[in-house]
Amino acid sequence: MRDDEFISAGVTRRTFLAGVGGAVALSVAGGSARAAGGKEAPQLAALVKEGKLPPLADRLPQNPMVVTPYEKVGAYGGTLRRGLRGSSDHNGILRMVGNQSLVRWNLEFTAVLPNLAEKWEVNDDASQFTFHLLKGAKWSDGHPFTADDVVFAIEDVVKNKELYSATPAQIVVGGKPVTVEKIDDYTVKFTFAAPNALYLENLATPLGQHPTLFAKHYCSKFLPKYNANLDADVKAAGVTSWTELFRAKCGDIEIPSRWANPEKPVLDPWVIKEPYSGGATRVLMTRNPYFWQVDTEGNQLPYIDELNFGISQDVESLMLNVISGKVDIQERHINSLANKPTLSQNMEKGDYRLLSLVPSAAQQCSLYLNMTHKDPALRKIFADKSFRQALSIGINRQEIIDIIYFGQSEGYQTGPRPGHPWYHEKLARQFTEYDPDKANSMLDAAGLDKKSGNGIRLRPDGQPIFFAVDVIPTLYPDLVDVLELVKAHWAGIGIDMKVNTIERALYYTRGDDNAHDAQVWPGPGGLDPMLDPRDFFAFHPQGSRYAIPWTLWYTSNGEKGEEPPESQKKRMKLYDEARSTADLDKRGAIMKQIFDLAAEDFEVMGVCLAVGGFGVIRNNLRNVPEKQPDSWSWPNPGPALPQQFTFTN
Repeated sequence: MRDDEFISAGVTRRTFLAGVGGAVALSVAGGSARAAGGKEAPQLAALVKEGKLPPLADRLPQNPMVVTPYEKVGAYGGTLRRGLRGSSDHNGILRMVGNQSLVRWNLEFTAVLPNLAEKWEVNDDASQFTFHLLKGAKWSDGHPFTADDVVFAIEDVVKNKELYSATPAQIVVGGKPVTVEKIDDYTVKFTFAAPNALYLENLATPLGQHPTLFAKHYCSKFLPKYNANLDADVKAAGVTSWTELFRAKCGDIEIPSRWANPEKPVLDPWVIKEPYSGGATRVLMTRNPYFWQVDTEGNQLPYIDELNFGISQDVESLMLNVISGKVDIQERHINSLANKPTLSQNMEKGDYRLLSLVPSAAQQCSLYLNMTHKDPALRKIFADKSFRQALSIGINRQEIIDIIYFGQSEGYQTGPRPGHPWYHEKLARQFTEYDPDKANSMLDAAGLDKKSGNGIRLRPDGQPIFFAVDVIPTLYPDLVDVLELVKAHWAGIGIDMKVNTIERALYYTRGDDNAHDAQVWPGPGGLDPMLDPRDFFAFHPQGSRYAIPWTLWYTSNGEKGEEPPESQKKRMKLYDEARSTADLDKRGAIMKQIFDLAAEDFEVMGVCLAVGGFGVIRNNLRNVPEKQPDSWSWPNPGPALPQQFTFTN
């Protein structure tokens, strides 16, 4: 099947991730699930009997979305316990519950699947996307979900300049926001000013949830366009503006108030019962009686009655809850190598098994020497490819892996992870061998053969070669340890480096001002090289730390920053071509050219392949894939469909 056939059928074929076994299938039932007389949770059946809730057949779509359970058809009941940390851990809820966009990722993080859009078409240049909505799906208050809601969400809410100072980047192409129009009650068309071939993939990420986030019949009450009495409502609510009232009532993708209003209609499997607000010690969610998915036997999902998010103020408290068996599934906040021995030793006591997470990142620690340095001497040294190559083979990667990562990695530079069909051997593996003798010879040949009395090589101007590498200890403590070992390795080849531990705000300020010598960050692009190509060329103004002025030139269409070398300009042009190409095979071929050029120029230096993470799953919680991608773009565990998780006796 050709890529365009996948697209028109409603499934975007993408790259495939080796090592994540199993899949949770999602499909549209041709009415058979309802016709067979599906079942519902006992609590809901009781409400139907009492006349407090419509019958199941009236609550489900015409053709419900059918989920094939990961292991088996589940049983209704139970409360799933999960931990949050403090009062601003709202994305911990989003990752578990808020995965109900028009489309979604499959389990392997390889393809975009139907969700609330049961199919779609894309025009030849990927500038128009026509979505066909699931007919008969309802909001949690029983009101129909239709094209009017999608148009309202984008045209009236997201493009409202009083609510959004800048239109979200996901719906802006060519400097202009998307236009969304209603074709009929269940069909909407998104039109972009230029090709946007990555839109479906972006739509499947958390930041793509806007089209299904705001119910028009409810949220329109908080917009001046629809409510002539809004000023009075603002005053009665005790807030200062209608925008503040809108946010309090309807929330947004990534703010706590999304989970603070039990009255707001949602399309999620569970709805808020006890909100995430004030001094709450927990967030409680209960099943949505109008949820629009069923299992293969027609049973309405979710299986689990309630979600209980306990709020801990520190990781230590959360860890105690985990090892004492008070948490059913958790990876957030406990996923650090320092915790793994404790969690492994207490598996029997806590009655849990370990969850394995496959990182979406390629590199545990990317090293970015500032090739646009303000000091001409350092700029010239850093820009010398042989200098960077020598530093790379001057790193004893195996020692770092053994000491810091317990042997759980391998030497790596950058690029897609092994097993990815776009994997690039040269980009990933070159200059990862430890050879200090060869490194010394290369540095001598580069004209850095003179040394000071203490063995440090001298720059052409006679000054010792010295530079600092910025790192954020509160965010990535392991990278501090990595750099301390690298410092020792480089001292052995005559390079003096300082590990510069700074706070995150200063880290960004130094980078933005082009005031840094070098910086480190985990390297992206391992599973999603199109979504974050910052290590392949100067793409990201805050990410491509080896040449921030080049990124500004790229993002400003040459109006700002500094014009980059021809190889960089060629990669920028190729990437623009790739993200305007709907055909996945052609897109992959273009990215291969980018990888070839990046490998040849070797701007980014890596240490080791990003280390896999982990979490815990209680032994009586089933239908949970025990190996999952770990990514914000694949907001684990949401794409594994927690609505089909189930408890066993």
